[in-house]
Amino acid sequence: MTSVAVVAHSGKTLGGGLTELRSVLAAEGVVDPLWYEVPKSKRAPKCVRKALSDGADLVFVWGGDGMVQRCIDVAAGSNATMAILPAGTANLFASNIGIPKEVAAAVAIGLHGERHAFDVGVVNGEHFAVMAGAGFDALMIRDADGPLKDRFGRLAYIWTGARNLRSRRVGTRIRVDGKKWFDGKASCVLVGNVGKLIADVAAFPGAEPDDGQLEIGVVTAQGAWQWSRALARTAIGKAERSPFVHVTRGKKFDVRFSKKTTYELDGGDRKPVTRLRIKVEPAAITVCVPVPSE
Repeated sequence: MTSVAVVAHSGKTLGGGLTELRSVLAAEGVVDPLWYEVPKSKRAPKCVRKALSDGADLVFVWGGDGMVQRCIDVAAGSNATMAILPAGTANLFASNIGIPKEVAAAVAIGLHGERHAFDVGVVNGEHFAVMAGAGFDALMIRDADGPLKDRFGRLAYIWTGARNLRSRRVGTRIRVDGKKWFDGKASCVLVGNVGKLIADVAAFPGAEPDDGQLEIGVVTAQGAWQWSRALARTAIGKAERSPFVHVTRGKKFDVRFSKKTTYELDGGDRKPVTRLRIKVEPAAITVCVPVPSE
């Protein structure tokens, strides 16, 4: 028998909301799941730990990428399976693995879909499923978070992104799998477990979340003109052809900055640091995915 838990961000909406979720689960025979609601994603880990200690082996996560990240940070390495209910703004993890933004369909995948083991990345001891970034990427996310994103959704990222195009570059040194790879000034460092960003833009076209590796990209662009060239290449899936972009892949990255730099993981900003220790944990989390069509 499967023991089901729901960990929900009460401020996020999808379809008919949590009322519809309860109804759909009941129609599927899940009438009394372990149920936890939190007003902020940072409170989710405690609920996941409680659900796992109470015997849950299938955890539905209602929220966006930040909520999913907080839950994966606890569940990674456990025997539990995670089912995603994409109720956030970007929902990049869900879109990369084919989870639809529709309550009944997402629940059906959680209960009847395939189970697939995915890699996760680890940054300074914290797990992520989608991407981690420092510099421009993190500043854009930090400034968009809160009322601006609540009101304008994805458009908030465009506004804050434009506002941070003139941010100063930072001295950056990166080692990949123990070997020196980059040493210079960077405006953005991005590490990806999956390939696609918002609007299906492929930041890392070759990325697969189950290949035992992470992708890393460094942007050296400064000012609107250089950034426009770099972003134009990224939009057509050719970021590596830009003179302002360097891309490679590996299992372990050591990133050092000349001054404290804001970073983010899966859409949540973190306090500035001068070093990022990043590695991949292969097949660390099991997630429900759609059954492939014949």
